[in-house]
Amino acid sequence: MKQGIFTVAENRPLTEKVSSLVLRGDVSAIERPGQFVQLRLDGLFLRRPFSVCDRAEDSFTVVFETVGKGTAKLRDIQPGAKLDVLTGLGNGFDLNACGNAPLLIGGGTGVSPLYWLAKELLRQGKRPTALLGFNTAEDVFYEDAFHALDIETVVTTVDGSYGVKGFVTDAMNREYTGFYTCGPEAMMKAVCEHTDKPGQLSFDKRMGCGFGACMGCTVKTKNGLKRICKDGPVLSSEEVLWET
Repeated sequence: MKQGIFTVAENRPLTEKVSSLVLRGDVSAIERPGQFVQLRLDGLFLRRPFSVCDRAEDSFTVVFETVGKGTAKLRDIQPGAKLDVLTGLGNGFDLNACGNAPLLIGGGTGVSPLYWLAKELLRQGKRPTALLGFNTAEDVFYEDAFHALDIETVVTTVDGSYGVKGFVTDAMNREYTGFYTCGPEAMMKAVCEHTDKPGQLSFDKRMGCGFGACMGCTVKTKNGLKRICKDGPVLSSEEVLWET
């Protein structure tokens, strides 16, 4: 974990509710896809956690949905502003856990950490396929970005207004060696129930401290409670015990 001051290089909308934020500064602690950062926002006591969508030599990108006071503040921040950021949090994805032809299954803003993951898997010579799930056509983002990586990219929408009608599980009828997924827990549970292939799940939980002290972001596993901020956010599909 590393604390630093970052400069807002870009803050732009991707959809009506989803935005992309690029922060420039010391990214040396951000080492692997799946890690997250915590941003301090003026007037708010708790930092806000966000998955890293992409990383460059001197900057990183987060994608967020405006859902409350914190993300509303973040949406309105202008380029040139300074933010206090904790970087290098969490364990990240294991790039060797899901074979040479994995599915990258994202739901909503859970799509974002899979983008950097796709780039790193390609660097290792693997051939991922992206399955991106949204509610409607108006919610779709990053389809072009995945296509630009020259990997197969399939979009599903619940209402059928774009791509495959239904859920991401409706597009899993293909050959693959394992899966990486991030999104709503109900979606990730459905993915796990749909397949017996090895998988890695990135959980998005509300966090208090962000580094394992408060136990406010736990998930039940075969090895007891695990803290998403400290032991995650990535857990293996084999260890998670889903609520029934």
